[in-house]
Amino acid sequence: MNRQEAIELVRKYVKKENLVKHMLAAGACMREIAERFGEDPDRWEIAGILHDLDYEETYDKPDIHAIRTVEMLKEMGFQDEEILNAILAHAWKKDRETLMEKVLYAVDPTTGFIVACALMHPSRSLAGLSLKFMKKRFKEKRFAAGADRDQIRTCEEFGMSLEEFLETCLEGMKKISNELGL
Repeated sequence: MNRQEAIELVRKYVKKENLVKHMLAAGACMREIAERFGEDPDRWEIAGILHDLDYEETYDKPDIHAIRTVEMLKEMGFQDEEILNAILAHAWKKDRETLMEKVLYAVDPTTGFIVACALMHPSRSLAGLSLKFMKKRFKEKRFAAGADRDQIRTCEEFGMSLEEFLETCLEGMKKISNELGL
């Protein structure tokens, strides 16, 4: 599956535009981090794009979130076990063992945090954001309260400092800022 096919699949199953943008942002972060670690950026981006494919179907059934995505993808003939396992791990349906699993778990809340920062920044754009601005907001517990700070900090499990992780995700998201509307 390539990026365009993944996006078409997302558009088929996800109607909420903000959720689509979250999934695209997760893909952009995954791509950027994969490049840093010498991993396959195309595959990692696909993992990020597809990770919440079932969200609208399972939002009131968190016990099957991600499990349903994996079922859907397998029914379509998708067989990349590393991506399927990362999707499960991001939603606590399996232990985080591989680098991809750990990164997707940390990326998931980070995209929302960065979007919230962009919307609060005077520029109202990703281009205007700085690490200093993001770090100040990160310390504010009520700012983007849904973005679990402890989950974001798990970036340290795969050897990235919080600062490096936030900057890397921001750089990835900047590359698709037009698609994100930021």
